[in-house]
Amino acid sequence: MDKIVRATAGYAQVRVFVAYTKDMVEEARRRHNTSPVCTAALGRLMTAGSMMGAMLKGENDILTLRINSNGPIDGITVTADSKGYVKGYVGNPGVILPANSIGKLDVAGAVGIGFLDVIKDLGLKEPYVGQTVLQTSEIAEDLTYYFASSEQTPSSVGLGVLMNKDNTVKQAGGFIIQLMPDATEETIEHIEKNLSSISSVTSMLDEGKGPEEILEILCEGLDPEIVDEIPVGFRCNCSKERVSKALISIGKADLQKMADEEESINLHCDFCNTDYPFTKDELKALLEYAK
Repeated sequence: MDKIVRATAGYAQVRVFVAYTKDMVEEARRRHNTSPVCTAALGRLMTAGSMMGAMLKGENDILTLRINSNGPIDGITVTADSKGYVKGYVGNPGVILPANSIGKLDVAGAVGIGFLDVIKDLGLKEPYVGQTVLQTSEIAEDLTYYFASSEQTPSSVGLGVLMNKDNTVKQAGGFIIQLMPDATEETIEHIEKNLSSISSVTSMLDEGKGPEEILEILCEGLDPEIVDEIPVGFRCNCSKERVSKALISIGKADLQKMADEEESINLHCDFCNTDYPFTKDELKALLEYAK
């Protein structure tokens, strides 16, 4: 089961999120028919989005992570709610690249050079927007840099997606470990030592380690305490009803013109790759609700 384990360690000097997201990433791959490198890139950002969404405090808070870059993947967009559920897509899901210099999927090559936007809609008049330049385009390191530069929170982010030979998702997950303002030098050194000794996220997952075991490895010697476990997954809130409301909102004149000129229309949700067809009769029926 996909989930996030949320914990503290070192007498609350450290907070940790560890996610297992195999089914979530496989669902995104299936919906968007992404190539392996696109699945890895989207899966990493979705896993991070899920954990960062779980950091939000308000019931209706929304987080959007957006990568605008010049690589062939043509950008990535992920949106997460405060319960850790996410949806996302890449601009060009069919990108195929040779492996990188160490024989891994070339996520950095697919993403290219660009910017990471972090947008938090907290129900205020204006959303919070943070932007940083991509440092490596491998996504985990870029988020580590974002936390340090935009939120002044020393953090370490690890993300990984491992593919099967048939291009389905074998493993996916990640972690975010953050130092609180009162963290002592001893605690910081302990965390750095632990991080320097771990293998990659995908290696740990492929060895059969779950979020709880990865937490123990990250926080060895710091007495980690699990605060809660959060079930997560791919979830899009689009529906024919929501799309109908969007059509109504364009106004009676434009909707009337559409109904007069078109036999049918098709509206598409980029996040979940779902089509919503509307016949002429359905468009005419919506007219009575439009202003």
